[in-house]
Amino acid sequence: MKFVVIVAIAAMCLVQVDARKKKKTAAAVAELQEQVASLLGEISSLRDQVDSANEALAEVSSLKDQVDSANEALAEVSSLKDQVDSANEALAEVSSLREQVASAGEAVEASKTDSAWQALHMAAAAACRGSTASGGTGPWGNAVIAKENTRSCNDICGATVYNACDADVSVIGHPGKAADYTSPIGQFYNYGCGTPGNTSVDFDEVKAEENRIRAGNVAYYRFCCCRKE
Repeated sequence: MKFVVIVAIAAMCLVQVDARKKKKTAAAVAELQEQVASLLGEISSLRDQVDSANEALAEVSSLKDQVDSANEALAEVSSLKDQVDSANEALAEVSSLREQVASAGEAVEASKTDSAWQALHMAAAAACRGSTASGGTGPWGNAVIAKENTRSCNDICGATVYNACDADVSVIGHPGKAADYTSPIGQFYNYGCGTPGNTSVDFDEVKAEENRIRAGNVAYYRFCCCRKE
């Protein structure tokens, strides 16, 4: 009887011990499950952070590409600006050259006009030489002076140091090279010293326009042949 009681008590103790072990095991399992769940939560959070980091890196890479594109555009703009500056310098040089060419052209035209008047004056000097009976006398070189249309050559010469009049000549030369031996290439008159003669203003060189000598249908111009007495 005692043996049975002892066995029963031992069995009860084993049952209690087994129950305690099971309880401890269940608690440990629950704790492990909580830890695993926590770890899984952390892993998920880390994955989200990694995904966010990857997205940020992708955005940074995109921004870098945009910056590179912007730098390339700036470099191109700078190159274009240099080209524009070079073009402006070239245009300024062209403008300067145009001004120089224009100035040279004006100088050439002025020289042509001056040469035309000089040719007329030389013709007038030759006409005076041929119109002077004595061939030109006096203490000085004789002078050709433009004649004012309303005054006589006596008045013109008398108002200068070349105070004596030998002739009043009127000459015209036709432009261009002579083409034959019958057509006049110039014409002349020899007026007297005492009267104004033809008073047309067209014969007065002083009152003529600067370029009149190079215009078509040029009129006669009159000159006084004067000498110093």
